[in-house]
Amino acid sequence: MDEELTPLDCLLPSGTQRICLIILNQPLDKDYLHILWRKALVRACADGAANHLYSVTAGECDSFLPDFISGDFDSITAEVKDFYADKSCRLIETADQDLTDFTKCLTIMLEEIKKRQLQVDAIVTLGGLAGRLDQTMASIETLHHSLSMTQLPLLIIQESSLAYLLRPGSHRLEVNTGLEGDWCGLIPVGGPCRTLTTGLKWNLNDNILQFGKLVSTSNTYEPVAPGNPRKPVTVTTDQPLLWSMGICKQRK
Repeated sequence: MDEELTPLDCLLPSGTQRICLIILNQPLDKDYLHILWRKALVRACADGAANHLYSVTAGECDSFLPDFISGDFDSITAEVKDFYADKSCRLIETADQDLTDFTKCLTIMLEEIKKRQLQVDAIVTLGGLAGRLDQTMASIETLHHSLSMTQLPLLIIQESSLAYLLRPGSHRLEVNTGLEGDWCGLIPVGGPCRTLTTGLKWNLNDNILQFGKLVSTSNTYEPVAPGNPRKPVTVTTDQPLLWSMGICKQRK
């Protein structure tokens, strides 16, 4: 396998993944935030995400100070910006309008990881899959950018969903943390993908996934006998392919 990953390890209090955290400008799940914040080696907010962080941590904001906040600062409020500036959080203005705040924040995060010489297993993004469809698609576009920016997995988590762009090659996804929901999918965002899978209820046998022809949404995992562990999912693809999966907040 070119890559082996447990996508939801980052949400396990006992998980071992070394992560960095990017928060986007959407409502925050406080439980996810607390788990990911404790684990993260570097923590960042993309512009208006700082408003949500400030609000959801009211009364304990001093314990949730990001390493940096980046963006064109058209979304962060003056009150929130002044608060974090007074706490010596770095405010990094990125005026380029051809890239999203998410992509620009990821660029700075990767520079920070390199500068600190950190050993990191994944970058986890909180937010980016809810609300406006165009913003959700912009999040997926950043996943495509990331393939040429880093070898690190870039995960997006919000509410009951996780999204992760598989690069061309073979992947083994461990899906037995107890946090996995019932559904998963493989979506050919970007172009046709020749795909081979195991571990799914409806596997793909060298099929071409392509919009207007075939997509693997509303799939689920291969059934196992009660009490037995769920089998890993393996995916081989010749083009970038979006993996999506459900999340259960309470472990099964």
